[in-house]
Amino acid sequence: MSARKTISIDVSTCFGKNLIKTTEFSKAGKAALKVESRIKNEVDAGRLGFWKLPFEMRLSARLKPIVEAAEAARANRDTLVIVGIGGSSLGTRMMVNALKHRYYNELPGLERGGMKIYFLENSDPDSFKELTDRLDLSHTLFNIVSKSGSTVETAAQYALVRELLMRRLPDTWKKHLLFTTDPEEGSLRKMAEEEGIAALEVPSDVGGRFSMLSAVGLFPALCLGLNVKDLLSGAADMAGRCTSGGLFKNPALTLAVIHHMADTSFNKNMAVIFPYADKLQGWAEWFCQLWAESLGKALDEKGNPAGCGTTPIKALGAIDQHSQMQLYIEGPNDKLFVFVRNEKFNDPAKFPPRTKLPAAYDYLAGHSMSELIQAEEAASRFALTKTGRMSYEIRLPGISEYTLGQLLFLGEAMTAYAGYLYGVNPFDQPGVELGKKYAYGLMGRKGYESYAAEMKKTAAADAKFII
Repeated sequence: MSARKTISIDVSTCFGKNLIKTTEFSKAGKAALKVESRIKNEVDAGRLGFWKLPFEMRLSARLKPIVEAAEAARANRDTLVIVGIGGSSLGTRMMVNALKHRYYNELPGLERGGMKIYFLENSDPDSFKELTDRLDLSHTLFNIVSKSGSTVETAAQYALVRELLMRRLPDTWKKHLLFTTDPEEGSLRKMAEEEGIAALEVPSDVGGRFSMLSAVGLFPALCLGLNVKDLLSGAADMAGRCTSGGLFKNPALTLAVIHHMADTSFNKNMAVIFPYADKLQGWAEWFCQLWAESLGKALDEKGNPAGCGTTPIKALGAIDQHSQMQLYIEGPNDKLFVFVRNEKFNDPAKFPPRTKLPAAYDYLAGHSMSELIQAEEAASRFALTKTGRMSYEIRLPGISEYTLGQLLFLGEAMTAYAGYLYGVNPFDQPGVELGKKYAYGLMGRKGYESYAAEMKKTAAADAKFII
């Protein structure tokens, strides 16, 4: 079975003529070892919260309240709505995309094996109404996910959900809510304590985009009937591979150095994340947020100008061969390509024999749909290499809780390593916070009036440029 097999990584197409020289890579490796040592020291000292999760969450004391909450949810409700945005929802969406049937919510209950799941993420009123109009509120649990409790989109969704529940289910509305938030601080934690609303914890030392292996992702995983132990075991095993060993033995460190060198030595300031499996499209979306928000920083850890970070681009094979590949092969050579290959699909979908195929398509006989998409991935990578493009390939021996746990932690670890290689803090997001302050000002939140005034003044000066 593929469930317990290890993912592998092929970086051979990062090296060669006009690409990385092994001698240059070895030199970069000396600096990388210092970063590896820093990570190991922080892990040993218990200072990297996300790194501890695969190990700590397997402890019964940590997992028990999440299991109990999921059991209660499944016993009393048939629908789960995740109310959150960014790191509070993308990881769960990735998990559902990878591990559940494409039309999971439409399957009969026994065949589905868990609660239906929907997402309220963006502050789009049409999306909110279209989902809530179709829900049977008496059978729905809303999981409000925000570590800080102040995320404006989630606050807005919650305000509307709360009003809807109080109006429709005045006697039981609190029982249809579950908060996932900071254990001690923030507005959601305060409301949970004051109003008696059930709440789970996001560890205080774990940032939102690194929180998938906390209650943020584990609660919905259990509600959907997924194997949480395998998910955590996969992540723990990858954490072991990524703690030490140096280049070519520590996969996260190796990939972080490749990304850093591609950017700083070869001017490849974009990374195209290119899974060749529909079930891995969500991983590309999740990783893009993790990478962009962690590494795009104006200042380094010492407060000096940095202006670093590469731009991640979501793609999906083979669909985007037909929408982007022309640019990738013949356009500017300013991108690093990250291929993600699935070695074993659930159903290979074999083609009919030659006698039952039109003559123009008889070359498909004896093959399968899984062979086709794998051939397209291999051919695309080869074509990019042929034209001097840099890429590497992550290979999954199948898609399961165990392999997804590995892939998830690999993304987190390589992001942390890359941040330290750039000399920045990969765990904050000051740019995002600045945008939030202006939004709060426009919405009239107390204490943010100066931000609204600044925007209005600028808008008045720019009015002459509106066509």
